[in-house]
Parts: sequence; C-alpha cells; structure tokens
Amino acid sequence: MDIIIGTRVWSTWSMRPWLALEHTGVAFDETLIPLREHTSSEAVAAASPSALVPVLKDGDLIIWDSLAICEYLAEAYPAAGLWPTDIAARALARSAAAEVHSGFASLRGECPMDLAKPVHTADLSEATKINIRRIVRLCGDLLSRFDGPFLCGSWGIADAFLTPIATRFRTYGVRLSDYSDDGEVAAYMTALLEAPEFLAWEAAALTEAAG
Repeated sequence: MDIIIGTRVWSTWSMRPWLALEHTGVAFDETLIPLREHTSSEAVAAASPSALVPVLKDGDLIIWDSLAICEYLAEAYPAAGLWPTDIAARALARSAAAEVHSGFASLRGECPMDLAKPVHTADLSEATKINIRRIVRLCGDLLSRFDGPFLCGSWGIADAFLTPIATRFRTYGVRLSDYSDDGEVAAYMTALLEAPEFLAWEAAALTEAAG
C-alpha cells in the first residue's frame, strides 16, 4: 500500500487520510510530491487520476479523494475503529467529517495551514468568525453528547478531519473563548495536536521544511 501526499506543512488534504492510515497500524509506503514548485502540477497529474493529492494505491486499486480513502481504510481495517460502531454515532461522525470536507471556505482561505509559520494573532473577517463559531458549536455538541475526549468518543476519521483546523487555530492565535467555548472545545483541539499520529506528521513536516 502506498499513499501519495503533498508537502506536509501545507497539505491539509494529505494530512487527513495519512493520519487515518497511521492510526490503523498497517505498514505502508509513502510518496511525497513537493508542492508549489514548477514541476508540481506535472508530477501530481502523473500520479493521480484527478491531478490532485492525496492518492492511495492498494495493489491495482487507486483512490484519489481524502474522504474516500478514509472510508476505504475504515472498511479494510475495522479493528482500527476509524468510525464508531454505534449507528447513530457513526452517522454523526460522518456528518462532521463531510461538513469539514466541503465547508469553512473563509477559514481555509484566510488562515491556510502552515505548520512552519510562527504563531501570531490574525485579524479575522466576519465570514471567518462565522466559520469558527460553527466549528465550536459542532465540536461542542458532539463532545457533550459522547463525553469526549474526541468527537464521538475515541479518535477516528472525524478527528482526522478536524486536526488541520486545530493547527489553524494554533497558528493564527484563535482564542475559542471568544467564540462561546467554555474550554471544552479548546481542550479537544489541544488533544488533536497531542495525538501520536499528528505528532509524527508534524515532526516530519518540520524536518522537511528545515531542509
């Protein structure tokens, strides 16, 4: 099995399925395509049917969307618990992952992930503040319903999808207490950034960025 990813410090799309794959504990190979270089588009197009990363290759099977990759991993490695076993919890976890997958455009555009960027306080637009309020409500509702420490109890795909958002909040100095968080969501975001899968990704990202 081989996962093709883009530059770690920037590629949120690559991070999500990589975290899920790492969580399964299965051995895998990794192909890194540097992004934002003059050869990047050609290299990605040669590796991916959609000309985008990430891509998972498992034998003759090629999967080219981050959520589809995670769904495949959940089915191929059920013991990893990437989705909750309870049908209602699973539906809510899928809803959260899908909302992150397709939403929060203002936050994405205004606060791009950059794991090598110094932490600073950003002046955010109202559209981005609306995105943050929704994220706080989304996470707070699920954490309260399932009693944490992750969105639907134990770590899973929904948490993989929220992890890049946690990095954005850290990098751009977002104080969730300013968005009606009583501390529960902030603690959750900290837990995401302390998960072993993310720490492995971040360490590799910073090594790559250094040189």
